[in-house]
Amino acid sequence: MKYQIVRALQKYVLNPPIKLLFALGVAPPGYALLETIGCKTGKARRNPVGDGRVGAQFWLVAEHGKRAGYVRNIAGNPRVRVKLRHGLRARWHSGTAHVLPDDDPRERQRWLASQLPSSASNARAVRLFGTDLLTVRIDLDG
Repeated sequence: MKYQIVRALQKYVLNPPIKLLFALGVAPPGYALLETIGCKTGKARRNPVGDGRVGAQFWLVAEHGKRAGYVRNIAGNPRVRVKLRHGLRARWHSGTAHVLPDDDPRERQRWLASQLPSSASNARAVRLFGTDLLTVRIDLDG
C-alpha cells in the first residue's frame, strides 16, 4: 500500500515540477535527472534523483529497490545518462550503472551526506518514502 501511494505522489505531484525545471534549462539545487532506456519500449525514460556525484561516480539509493522502473531499465541496459548541475545550468554525462544489492543503502546515504551535505535532506526523504532501499553506482565516462 505504501509503495502505491508514494509512487502516485511522486509520479503526479513531486516529480513533474522538477522535470519541468530541467526541461526549461534550470537545474534545481540538489537534484539530477537520470535517463535510462526502457527495457520494454526502448524509449528514453527520465527520473529526477538526488544529486549524488562524487568525483567520477554518481551514487543513488533507489527508494523502491528492484521495483523502481529505472532499476528494471538498468538491469536491461546499464548505459545511462545523468543531467548534472553546472552553475545554474545542467549538462548530460554518460555512464554505466551498477546495481549493488550487497551494499548497505543506509550506510551509503550517511557516506554521501558526509561527501555532499546537500544530499542529507534527500536521504531523509528516501528513507521516509522508501519501501526497499537499494544502492546504484554510476561510473561516469571521462
